[in-house]
Amino acid sequence: MIRTFILLLTLTLILLGVGFIAGGMLGMTLALFFAFFLNFFSYWYSDRLILRAYGAHETDDEGLREIVRKLASEASIPVPKIYIMPGDMPNAFATGRNPDHGAVAITQGLTSLSRSELEAVIAHEISHIRNRDTLIQTVAATIAGAISYLAMIGYWSAFGGDRRDSGGMLIGLILIAVFAPLAAAIVKLAISRRREYAADHGAALMTKNPEALASALRKITDVAEHTRVHGSSATSHIWIVNPFRNDWFTGLFSTHPPVKRRIAKLERLAGKRGGDDE
Repeated sequence: MIRTFILLLTLTLILLGVGFIAGGMLGMTLALFFAFFLNFFSYWYSDRLILRAYGAHETDDEGLREIVRKLASEASIPVPKIYIMPGDMPNAFATGRNPDHGAVAITQGLTSLSRSELEAVIAHEISHIRNRDTLIQTVAATIAGAISYLAMIGYWSAFGGDRRDSGGMLIGLILIAVFAPLAAAIVKLAISRRREYAADHGAALMTKNPEALASALRKITDVAEHTRVHGSSATSHIWIVNPFRNDWFTGLFSTHPPVKRRIAKLERLAGKRGGDDE
C-alpha cells in the first residue's frame, strides 16, 4: 500500500503541475478535482478500462481455463478470469486491484505457442497477481495516460488557434517535451525490474519448467521486433514483453530488464549455462 500511495501522490503532483502550466491557478484547481476523481476511479475501475482499451473479452475456452485453474492452485490464489485480445503478436498482461479480482489477458497470437510455453507465460502473469503488482500497474497506466492527454491539450492550446505568442509556444514545448515523457517514465519506474525477475522466477517454480518460459520470451521478443500492439506506450510496463518501440528517452527508464538477461536467469535456474547477472 505504501508503494501505491507514493506512486499516486507523485503522479497527482505531476498532474497538478501540468494543470498549472496549462491554465494557471484555475487549471491547477481543475486538475486537483480531476486528480481526486481519477484516483478514485482508477483504483476501482482501471483494470476494466485497460481490458476494454485492448478489446479483451472473457473466454470460455476450457483449455485456457484449465491452465489458469491449475496455476492459481499452485499459487494459492483465487482463480483469475482469463481474457483474449485480438492481435497476432503473442503477448500477455495481468490486471486487477488484488488477487480476489485478478485477471489475465492474452493476445490471440499467444495461443500459437506450445502448451508448455503458453502455460509458462500465464504463470508469469499469475505471479504478478500473487505478488500484488497488478494494482500499481493498472493505476499508474491510467493516471499517466491522463497526464499525457492533458499535456496534448496544453500543446494544442499553445500552438493552435490564434495563440501564437512566445509564452504559449514555451508552455507547449514544456508540456509535450518534458511532462508527457516524464509521466511515462515514472510509470515505467513504478514496477521495478526486480518484480519482472520475481514473476519469471515464480512462473518457473509453478510450472517446474523454466525452459518453457525462456523459449516463450524468445519467441515473443522475435515477433515484437517486427510487430507492435496498437495502444498507449504508457501501458508498456504491464506486458510480459514491451510491445512498443522505445525511443532514446523511454529506453532509459524501461521497467523490463533485457530479455536476454531474463532468459539467462531462467537457463541457470534450469541448470544450464547462461549469461551474466544484472
